Amino acid sequence: MKFKIVADASCDIPKEFMEKYDITIIPIEVMFGEELYPEGLETREFYKKMQESQIIPKTAMPNAYKFENFYRPYVNQEDVFIFTIVISMEMSTTKVQAQMAADNLGMKNVFIEESASTTLGQGAIIIELCKYMEKEQDIEKIKEEFYRLRRNIHVYAIINDLKYLKQSGRLSGASAIVGSMLSVKPIVSITQGKVLNIAKCMGSAKAESFLLNKLENMDSSHALYIVHSDTPDSAERLKNKFIPLLPEGQEIVTGEIGCVVGSHVGAKCYGFGYFTKDCAE
Repeated sequence: MKFKIVADASCDIPKEFMEKYDITIIPIEVMFGEELYPEGLETREFYKKMQESQIIPKTAMPNAYKFENFYRPYVNQEDVFIFTIVISMEMSTTKVQAQMAADNLGMKNVFIEESASTTLGQGAIIIELCKYMEKEQDIEKIKEEFYRLRRNIHVYAIINDLKYLKQSGRLSGASAIVGSMLSVKPIVSITQGKVLNIAKCMGSAKAESFLLNKLENMDSSHALYIVHSDTPDSAERLKNKFIPLLPEGQEIVTGEIGCVVGSHVGAKCYGFGYFTKDCAE
């Protein structure tokens, strides 16, 4: 049995894992005012354009047609099974579009589910699921592992400017106003698929200390995932602060926030994701 992974472009996965596991990404449109980019924008170009423009970019979820185009060659092939992992339903109804595409094609060899996350949180679930698939061929067991990973993922990030999340309707206006104050660093988490503003710290050092203290009950059999939007130095600094807290040899994966989620968090955002141990352990 061959397994194929597909995700929407709100998911961020480092290139080496994309290639290793042959992961397909369904593109999401990005708009800067009247300028439309149906396939999105390359990361460096996107943040350069964001810096030069006063326009807050917008995104549009992929429609069923895009999923149909991907699914069609694999419809009900006995030796292929498709795992479709998409953004949280709290953020987008992309799952509905994927399911509509599968239904339109009468497709049975597909699993479609929301990640209850986004960016490298969604990517982390997919990467760890791909690792599991290397040693497990039972479809039901792979589904169980997906739900376990989804249940145990935790994502935290420092936001440079909450105006992007406010514009996209992810946070209240009051939260955005406080977050725009000089030197205040808002901290957000993705909890049960929702973006929550959980703290506000004075300065980067205190914000990073807050993040370090959120690392609890980590399952070190999975990687620690660090992510950033056009601020690699901040991501590297955070990584170096984490290293003394981790078991020797702990895998650390660093990735970038692409144009889709970057449209909603802006530049200079950075944070991390990790998996906790099951409660029974």
